[in-house]
Amino acid sequence: MKKKPVVLLIISLLLILVGSFVASQFNSSSGDVDVSRIYFDTPRGELSGLLYKPDGADQDAKPTIIATHGYLNSAEMQDAQAIEMSKRGYVVLALDQYDHGHSTGTMEKPVPFFSFWPHAIYDAVQYMYEQDYVLKDDGGNGIIAVTGHSMGGFSSTHAVMLDETDFQESGIRKIYASLTMGSDYQWVKTLGFTDEQINDSYGPRFSGKIAAEYDEFFFDPAASAAGQSVIKKDYVGTEEGQGFLGNPEMAEAGTVYDIDDGKRIIYQPNETHPWNHFSKTSTAHAIDFYDMAFADYDQAVSIDQDGQTWMWKEWFSFVALIGFILFFIPAIQLLGKLPFLTNIYTSKPASLPEPKTNGAKLAGLLLVVFGALFPAIFFSAYYGGDFYGMRLLRQISMILIALSAIIFIYSIVKKADRSIKSCSIIILVLSTIQYFFLKNQATLIATTEFFGAPTVNPIVYWAINVAILTLIIMVGYHYVSKKPEGATSKNYGVKVSFKTIIAAFFTAFITFAAAYGLLFIVDAVFKTDFRLWTFAVKTFEGQHIVALIKYAPLFLIYYFVVGLSVNMNTASVKYDGFKGYLISIFHFVGGLALYLIYHYGLLFITGTAGYPSQSLASIIVIGLVPALTIAAIFNRYFYRKTGNVFVGAFLNTLLLTMITVANTTLYTIL
Repeated sequence: MKKKPVVLLIISLLLILVGSFVASQFNSSSGDVDVSRIYFDTPRGELSGLLYKPDGADQDAKPTIIATHGYLNSAEMQDAQAIEMSKRGYVVLALDQYDHGHSTGTMEKPVPFFSFWPHAIYDAVQYMYEQDYVLKDDGGNGIIAVTGHSMGGFSSTHAVMLDETDFQESGIRKIYASLTMGSDYQWVKTLGFTDEQINDSYGPRFSGKIAAEYDEFFFDPAASAAGQSVIKKDYVGTEEGQGFLGNPEMAEAGTVYDIDDGKRIIYQPNETHPWNHFSKTSTAHAIDFYDMAFADYDQAVSIDQDGQTWMWKEWFSFVALIGFILFFIPAIQLLGKLPFLTNIYTSKPASLPEPKTNGAKLAGLLLVVFGALFPAIFFSAYYGGDFYGMRLLRQISMILIALSAIIFIYSIVKKADRSIKSCSIIILVLSTIQYFFLKNQATLIATTEFFGAPTVNPIVYWAINVAILTLIIMVGYHYVSKKPEGATSKNYGVKVSFKTIIAAFFTAFITFAAAYGLLFIVDAVFKTDFRLWTFAVKTFEGQHIVALIKYAPLFLIYYFVVGLSVNMNTASVKYDGFKGYLISIFHFVGGLALYLIYHYGLLFITGTAGYPSQSLASIIVIGLVPALTIAAIFNRYFYRKTGNVFVGAFLNTLLLTMITVANTTLYTIL
């Protein structure tokens, strides 16, 4: 048994090494493509990206593709296009937009959303155009394609417009082709442009759009205007889609139309917005588009080359991700053998007896189910400010305040049992705090100089509210059911010495630092990270460390309270084994998983989602499910191993907060 942590550590390291090495082979086309991270200064800050440069590009310039991501994401989300097109001979720059990934914007940000995407791709075009490995024609025009997903599509469209404006003065077009994915003109028009102005800007270029039929945001202006955008779409049938194609009599998806000496096409895969990233169909459309656009350059790049290999890079990055997650278990066990850090171990909490009555059993079951479901039921309210949901939550909060106050007063007047007084006053305080949070939602989720991650803020808000309501339920359940059975705070793994808390923090922090140290080594050697689809563990910059310090204390409240709740509900002997892990996972993500099944199940079956107004919130839930599944497993495992909740809570806070802030928008105020 003493060798078990060492064996697990070796297995985790092997998974990381093998997964990263094989992923890098597919990422670099078996070494035929040099992959490097580059940084370059612009008038608006510093842009960064992964540069895929095929062998021979330094001697013979190549057609080039600049690909960028959407809101919340980073350059690595363009892996499919970067790998497939670089192995076909194209130079590819997978770009981090300003204030995403490794890029930083220094511009003023009175309206932050508009501070980075309008110029990100065009600033990258200026840089790439000057590089010797980027092909130009005899007239000095750049043979560069721009492409982007979602917000990256806005940036690509606006880059074409800026390029066409510059062409009027210089006589040179630096952008040769454009392909947007998961975006229409909605946000570009907020800059003051009309459909006609946008369409006229394409000029003689090759231009394409990938418009998924189940896209949560775009391609149906009427649905978006009504706030019910998560429905099945037919972009070709809209006025905007037809205008892009030159208003033909019978517009069809997948058909090429000749307009202004250029060619335009719309593809309509049966996919959702985030599905575009992980789709062989959308990638095949992109390959077909570039084959058409660069057909005249078949001496420089491969045209009509079949087969896709990018998904193998993703699968082996997933193998490395599994190794990364596994690493924490033996690492913490081994650290726990060191002087002082041995204090992470406390006596294993005594198991509580099973509920004796059917009523008590039913109450326990209902609390577990409610604890899993309410974070999902009210997610759209907490995250998106749904009016009716927030009103209901405020009403519940006011009822709890009134009820607990009445019980407290009654207990004083009647000199009731001390437990009743304690329970009622704690619930009164917690309900009052929650009412304050609910009443001030807009202020608390606002993006500020201090809390500069606009998508993290509402997640934190949701997490804290879930923690408060969970704590209210726990307090009531403890005093009504568990305390009469003899339960104390020791049974839940919360009553420990100060040394244990400090040792738990340092153990979690050292392991966290060591794990990310491995990631930085993998990034330096293999230019890959640990990921599957939208869930990724990636390297970070200094501003992300600052963000971690700011957000971690708030997330700690959630991971501590929800972890404590799981321990309370699995404190009996029957949950000592695998069943305890299932309950823990269900408690953390059961409701969210059911939310996604209901939401997207109805979308694909009926054409209208379960929550048709929840576009962004539902995509956020997709990312929360794997993160909180990991949190549930760590919480349960380290509670059973150490006898307390602290190691799991600290580790979940550090790891999942960094994963969150490093993978999303982070406004850096300089």
